[in-house]
Amino acid sequence: MAERILSYEQALEEVLRHARALAAPATQQRVLLKDALGRVLAEPITAPRDHPPFDRSTRDGFAVRATDITAGASLRVIGSVRAGESWPGPPLASGHAIEIMTGAPLPAGADAIIMLEHVAVEGETLHLSQPRKVNPGEHLVARGSEARIGDVVLPAGRRIGAAEIAVAASCGAAKIAVYEQPKVAIVPTGDELVEPGVVPPTALTDAQIYNSNSYALAALAHNEGAIAGRLEIVPDDRQDLLERIAQASMWDLVVLSGGVSMGKHDLVEGALTEFGAEFFFTGARIQPGKPIVFGRMPKSGIVLSADEPVPGKFNDAPWSGSWTYFFGLPGNPISTQVCFHLFVAPFVRALAGETEMTPRFAEAHLAEPVPANPDLTRFLPAELTSAYNAASVRLIGWQGSGDLAANARANCYCVLPPHTEDFAAGETVRVLLR
Repeated sequence: MAERILSYEQALEEVLRHARALAAPATQQRVLLKDALGRVLAEPITAPRDHPPFDRSTRDGFAVRATDITAGASLRVIGSVRAGESWPGPPLASGHAIEIMTGAPLPAGADAIIMLEHVAVEGETLHLSQPRKVNPGEHLVARGSEARIGDVVLPAGRRIGAAEIAVAASCGAAKIAVYEQPKVAIVPTGDELVEPGVVPPTALTDAQIYNSNSYALAALAHNEGAIAGRLEIVPDDRQDLLERIAQASMWDLVVLSGGVSMGKHDLVEGALTEFGAEFFFTGARIQPGKPIVFGRMPKSGIVLSADEPVPGKFNDAPWSGSWTYFFGLPGNPISTQVCFHLFVAPFVRALAGETEMTPRFAEAHLAEPVPANPDLTRFLPAELTSAYNAASVRLIGWQGSGDLAANARANCYCVLPPHTEDFAAGETVRVLLR
């Protein structure tokens, strides 16, 4: 298999090229609005009426005719109207005012609101507390200014958060159509791995570590709206690995961790090749995460049990004619998580039917100088501190891409591009949000 090592930008574009070509999920579900958080909208939501459905007051005050508000003028207060009711009387005549509450419909004949704080009321007479001009439309939201009846207020492909739920509720949508969640198979590999809870820490050998990657990957996939399946740990054995790949290939996406470097026992790429995989890249010039691989493989159409022999099964099994995409991620935990944010998350979003796929970046000022690395784009654990007028980012001290404690102290990754002089304190840099 020929190596294909890409820059970060090239690797991301390769992932996005395939992600954009994916069809929207074929299966939809209708769910209660309260259960829709984190799902992806499958059908647009349209306004069933104008929003707002009337000229709405945005302040507590008085509905007036703007031309009546002149220096020394006084108006007669003839009633009041609050949110949830309409003015029952005739249109407002010149020289009159109607007390109005925030959210109430503007009475006919009025064209502006003067705020309560700007007037003095004595009995039924209203005076300006100080000279002021009121313009037509002041402190009003005009009917239909937010949306007209039939307008799309939420397009299909939008991830549903609190703001989207509020819009849907304002349109009276008790249930909405969402796409089926993609199913992501997570395959941890390595002889050194042990499941938490199976062996107590005191019984681990010096060469054993707990399997943290599949738990982290499952959590990350869940955050992107997927259903994550953590498959059993695969030892560094070709036959076991081929069997697990066959099982995983029936899912929507396969994410393997470990076994993608150049070592004697790094068997993932070889097993994928034997399975008939096509590789789009076999590495990215990033730190951490350089050994990442991305490609697709034929769905096996079979699910092998543990006691079935593997040799010969894959060449003889009928191919369904469809593909399953896969990512092979490095085994070091921070490398795994960085690669998920950079490459896997956009692909999961596409599988979920989301139209906004790209990683989320922001900008901040470096809190301290950082030496350059001319060859790699670096994504280093960092702490982003946001203030009202500025945002700064400081690298977290770490012991390399296996330092989970350092990664937990971070809340973002500082992005340091290659081919650059040392980075000075105060310099603006990108930040990968997580």
